[in-house]
Amino acid sequence: MTMNGPQTAERLLAGARAHSAADTVLKRGMDVVVAAVALLMASPVMLAAALAIKVHDGGPVLHRRRCVGIGGKEFDAFKFRSMRIDADQMLERDERLRTRFERNFKLERDPRVTGVGRLLRRTSIDELPQFWNVLKGEMSVVGPRMITRPELAKYGEFTALLLTVKPGITGYWQTEGRQKTSFEERVRMDVHYIQNRSFWFDVRILLRTPLKVLKAEGAY
Repeated sequence: MTMNGPQTAERLLAGARAHSAADTVLKRGMDVVVAAVALLMASPVMLAAALAIKVHDGGPVLHRRRCVGIGGKEFDAFKFRSMRIDADQMLERDERLRTRFERNFKLERDPRVTGVGRLLRRTSIDELPQFWNVLKGEMSVVGPRMITRPELAKYGEFTALLLTVKPGITGYWQTEGRQKTSFEERVRMDVHYIQNRSFWFDVRILLRTPLKVLKAEGAY
């Protein structure tokens, strides 16, 4: 991936380090308020989702995804489980499926997703437990995509830049492209967000998110 080479990456990294302290304080304040309100208001929906998952196959309600956070520190991001209990084993057994997955770390029409899980994903209900990660300070409401350690390699020269900010539940990529974009385009969108981030940019993304969720554009 090329975006004017290492000099561009170094310039963006310097800009990220110089980010306004006031914006940082405002962002954390918004994170705490939005996450607390969201968890309170969504609690009936979350209870219904948990019951539906449990009744469907009796497996765990939550899935812990090991992700990379600010400074490269790893943490467990919580999601409602949307896949079969043996999803990892299915991926290991099927080489063709595994090759498709490793291309973009996403699968359209993923055979591992359950019927309940498909509904949770289309409505983004599966993401609601991540507001707990926001309260813990591991994530932000708005930020770059949440990624795993293997995905980090795809950021190349922009890896250090990505690790200057917390991943978000929603973000520029989620409101502009969602799943239909290539991985390279997702990286460009994350870099664009980090380069231009501000409290008001976050507010604009946050206000655009409900419409995208309701339209379920590119969600699978």
